[in-house]
Amino acid sequence: MATTFSAGLCGCHEPNKGTAKGHSAPGTEVADQAEAVTPLTVNDRAPNATLRRPDGEPVDMVSLYKNKPSILVFYRGGWCPYCNTHLGQIAEAEPELVAMGYQVLAISPDRPEALGETVDKGDYRYQLLSDSNMALSKAFGLAFKVDDPTIAKYRGFGIDLEKASGQSHHLLPVPAVYIVDTNGVIRFAHWNPDYKTRLQAGELIEAAKRIHGQ
Repeated sequence: MATTFSAGLCGCHEPNKGTAKGHSAPGTEVADQAEAVTPLTVNDRAPNATLRRPDGEPVDMVSLYKNKPSILVFYRGGWCPYCNTHLGQIAEAEPELVAMGYQVLAISPDRPEALGETVDKGDYRYQLLSDSNMALSKAFGLAFKVDDPTIAKYRGFGIDLEKASGQSHHLLPVPAVYIVDTNGVIRFAHWNPDYKTRLQAGELIEAAKRIHGQ
């Protein structure tokens, strides 16, 4: 059974399916399956990492956190149709989020060149960032290793994870959405090992409103 986990402003846990596990030293280990990830949650400090923009320019996450309250959207890659649908929903919600003072940062293992291909597919005004070495995903406790049978299955569908990331690690993040304040503290967290189930844009807007109103 997949675990859906949402945490609100007070740090109260609101699991919708199953029970979310506590985290232990995220960033030091990679889960052997999506259901075994142990992500960071509300009141944890958002970790730093150097990611890259579509043009390859490096960007430090701490500098982005300080700039504006940030909505981080971790997705599997531009090859994933469920991710592309979710990115489109976030794009529709973005004007309302921006009006509240937020910036939206979408993060995936895709190499910078692949991000450009994703941008071409949809009307995304928010930033897409490459975490191709999975440093940020591991630090958030979202990273898991895709097993060999699944790698072979993906290849049968024309999906090449190594080509997408430019790396041979075969790692993916569990899809997740975080809200991080300008002090680098996580104010909202949601993740689901079932990649077909994503946080609805309306739920994200409501969470952003609650935080904005404090």
